[in-house]
Amino acid sequence: MPSETRHGMHRDSWVTYRPSIKVLDCTLRDGGLMNNHRFDDEFARAVYRANCAAGVDYMEFGYKADKALYSRDEYGPWRFCDEDDVRRIIGDEPPPLKLSAMADAGRTDYKRDILPKDKSVFDCIRVACYIHQIPIAIDMLKDAADKGYETTLNLMALSTVPESELRTALAEVVEKTSVHVLYVVDSFGALYSEQIRDYVRLFLRYAGPDRQVGIHAHNNMMLAYANTIEALIAGANRLDVTIHGLGRGAGNCPTELLLMFLKNPKFRVRPVLECVERYLFPLREKIPWGYSIPHAISGALNRHPRESMAWMESDRANRIVEFYDRMLE
Repeated sequence: MPSETRHGMHRDSWVTYRPSIKVLDCTLRDGGLMNNHRFDDEFARAVYRANCAAGVDYMEFGYKADKALYSRDEYGPWRFCDEDDVRRIIGDEPPPLKLSAMADAGRTDYKRDILPKDKSVFDCIRVACYIHQIPIAIDMLKDAADKGYETTLNLMALSTVPESELRTALAEVVEKTSVHVLYVVDSFGALYSEQIRDYVRLFLRYAGPDRQVGIHAHNNMMLAYANTIEALIAGANRLDVTIHGLGRGAGNCPTELLLMFLKNPKFRVRPVLECVERYLFPLREKIPWGYSIPHAISGALNRHPRESMAWMESDRANRIVEFYDRMLE
């Protein structure tokens, strides 16, 4: 059998079975960006049960958003992830997987709304920030760790960050916090596999032997799945997915694809396929997501998907040449 490195990576890098790999499903969180997190209880429960039955390691329910910034009238429960809402979905039995919530820097009243771990259903708090928000992210990571949670740093819009600033930020986070996972986040779906590999290797150097590296990919150029595999081969052990790729704009790496790729008998794809057939196919008739040419143009130009999303929702969605010309302007 091939031996492992300190990051749990087999020296034969094509091997995809290693115990250190953890799959995190963020269907409700990233997918919720398409409908203001207005998933009903039946849908949320179906996603939860599918993940449990499939052997997924983590499930992210949504955001811990500040209610002073986001209205309950406009947003559904998974924008806030109140404890009672989550407990209503998972029931009384201890979850067979770990639960996470995302705390956006500048959009989360984390000192008030994130309870101590012993009073919460959550196991992991994922702190998302842009490069200029690193100071507040560090405080959020410390706060969550002090409360007893696993933590991750999800550094967004990585494709826009100068390397010198990135190195400084990673060094500061590692020095000042006990963060468990450093995430490579391709927010714009703009990165190619070679870039993903280089980012993962850079993050691994800062992670050292005591931390993991993760990947969160978007599918603007139909590379989310390929880039997730590339990150895995390069040494990333925390892999983000969503069922049927449900996510903002072009969506994410599909849970079902990754589980079929991984050579680990603990994962079972059939429960995910059942969820797709019963819930995701009907949802797709109401909410469009996934690859489209405007999203591809947005990714190729390394632009935030808000422009392509607005175009896709307009009555000019098929006027792709006009969109292309506007983006170039």
